[in-house]
Amino acid sequence: MQISAADPSLAPSSTTPTGSAKLGKDEFVKLMMAQLAHQDPTSPQSNEAFIAQLAQFATVELMQSQNENLESLILAQTAGNQTAMANLVGKEVMFRTGELDLAADGTTTPIAATLPADAANVVVTIKDESGRVVRSLELGAHGAGNLDVIWDGLDEQGNLLSAGKYDFEVSATTMDGSVMEGIVSGARGHVDGVSFASGAPVLILGALQIALGDVVEIAEPSASGAAQENP
Repeated sequence: MQISAADPSLAPSSTTPTGSAKLGKDEFVKLMMAQLAHQDPTSPQSNEAFIAQLAQFATVELMQSQNENLESLILAQTAGNQTAMANLVGKEVMFRTGELDLAADGTTTPIAATLPADAANVVVTIKDESGRVVRSLELGAHGAGNLDVIWDGLDEQGNLLSAGKYDFEVSATTMDGSVMEGIVSGARGHVDGVSFASGAPVLILGALQIALGDVVEIAEPSASGAAQENP
């Protein structure tokens, strides 16, 4: 019987090697035992090398234990942060922003500012998306501290502007007539809920979602609602 070397049925079988990238405590022990089982009897492993392997095994076990402890700590910290964030529901917060959403009925989020000193005059300038000034609110003198302003959505001629996004800027002059520095401006709102959907917690204020890093002040809601100054 003649056998052809080209016979495909006689081709050597090939298998895909399998392995694991994991090298934990169990894998380290198996590797060390395999090394001891296959060492040359005429040249056994030296005591120094064996002790070094035991030290490496102890190091691997310690690192695995530390990793498990770290994971437990992260879980506990995450749970604590979520509980702390949930406690903000129902609070009133001031957050950094230079943008307002004007609804079709003329309602907007209250503008908020913190003045570092007494001001001779405070001005809130509102611009549309093209950068055109649509309203300048002259508020006059105001003492140092918090200042809340609610824009009625009207332009200089008293016409209700179209719903959409508008930019605002708070400026002031000091009692000696110079430009005031260090004004912190933003908006104020009531925290309705907290979302963790994006991985980082965000506060829900109506239709807005505010990152915790943008919050500059947290307070109990006032009995009469947010302070208002309608020019």
